[in-house]
Amino acid sequence: MKYTSTRGAIATDGTPQSFLQILLGGLAPDGGLAMPEHYPRVTEEELESWRGLAYPDLAFAIIEKFVDDVPANELRALIQRAYTPEIFCNTESGRAHEITPLKTLEPGLHILELSNGPTLAFKDLAMQLLGNLFEYALARSNSELNILGATSGDTGSAAEYAMRGKCGIRVFMLSPQDKMSPFQTAQMFSLQDPNIFNIAIRGVFDECQDMVKAVSNDLEFKTRYRIGTVNSINWARLAAQVVYYFKGYFAATQSNAEEVSYAVPSGNFGNVCAGHVARMMGLPIRRLIVATNENDVLDEFFRTGVYRPRRSAETYPTSSPSMDISKASNFERFIFDLVGRNPAVVAALWREVDAGKPFSLAGTPHWAKIAQFGFASGASSHADRIATIRRIHQEFGVLVDPHSADGIKVGLEQREAGIPLICLETALPAKFAASIEEAIGCAPPRPKGFERIEDRPRRFSVMDPDVAQIKNFIADRAAPAAGR
Repeated sequence: MKYTSTRGAIATDGTPQSFLQILLGGLAPDGGLAMPEHYPRVTEEELESWRGLAYPDLAFAIIEKFVDDVPANELRALIQRAYTPEIFCNTESGRAHEITPLKTLEPGLHILELSNGPTLAFKDLAMQLLGNLFEYALARSNSELNILGATSGDTGSAAEYAMRGKCGIRVFMLSPQDKMSPFQTAQMFSLQDPNIFNIAIRGVFDECQDMVKAVSNDLEFKTRYRIGTVNSINWARLAAQVVYYFKGYFAATQSNAEEVSYAVPSGNFGNVCAGHVARMMGLPIRRLIVATNENDVLDEFFRTGVYRPRRSAETYPTSSPSMDISKASNFERFIFDLVGRNPAVVAALWREVDAGKPFSLAGTPHWAKIAQFGFASGASSHADRIATIRRIHQEFGVLVDPHSADGIKVGLEQREAGIPLICLETALPAKFAASIEEAIGCAPPRPKGFERIEDRPRRFSVMDPDVAQIKNFIADRAAPAAGR
């Protein structure tokens, strides 16, 4: 399996690269995202044989299709070490050994629990493996890595908990100042590990993400300081997320002749893009339902064919803050597939995006093919998510967080008779106490160890959205690759 870029050149010499070559690199030199040259197709026999597998074994069966430069026994060991009951144990269901248990609300309506990891969010499912892969790759090359990331809430804490104490790894995480929940902020800023650096940016998430891309696009700086990424622009993270789509499908169906639909809360398009990859591999997914909040850039595209990233001033702070995103990085991967994997078309479209302009595929031959990819979409508001949290709690005795509520609200609107609907849980309610109290009149329960997290001492820096300042901050704390 080799990898190319959505914009044409995954390497400076234009040659495709292997999994380990793209693992640590982040953006391609041309500014594009790494993509496999083809999606591996799963046979009917394989799908049947996977149905009864435990999560680590299923993860190995899927991920090995994207990795051919790590010996199978070593890859299996890295995966087995990532997915254990000891790591994924924050569940009230008593079924933590399942890693991602399926909760049935009523026949044909399910919630896939993805938030039983150490930071109570679905990001843990990819980050725990990513940390092991990074450490493995660095040990093989006897080198170090400076991870630069951006978070709107959960990516940061998941990455930091996965990378804390890892040999040869430093994490520099940007987040929008005062725009995460108090719980999310405390999870990150209370970490005292010397290899973790939290930077609160006076701005919105999109500005944080733009700075990560700007640093990655400075090839000299990126090479000199060994800059890597953990955002979902990293292909390995996306590949790891493909696994729970298969696991959820097997849990919700009796045979592989059935189809399911997934409702996915969406901000940066990484979570639902993993579902797109699973569908392209042959998983019987009828529809991928993209649910946004008031920042409805993705919903607008799937309704109209127009992709119109918003300016910072037009990106609204909401009660589902992890989705307060108006430039969806992973969306470029889907557009790459939609335009027939033509990198020249993608590069031209993103020149418009990078110039702050929208693009439209409406009326083009590309848009005529949109239906074959199975997407639907919708948007949710604060009133919608509060009402959904209250309804699910009253009718089923189940408490969901605001982001999951956005997904459930839109999923129910798009639900089709006879097709099981699986709504992806993205975080535990404990991380968003204010919204839960508004919805049901009392605070959500907190898992053991998180009772007074907001009172812990904090360690972080505050900066303006200034790329030069970020580079200086990294350079002062990380020895350059040269001379090691």
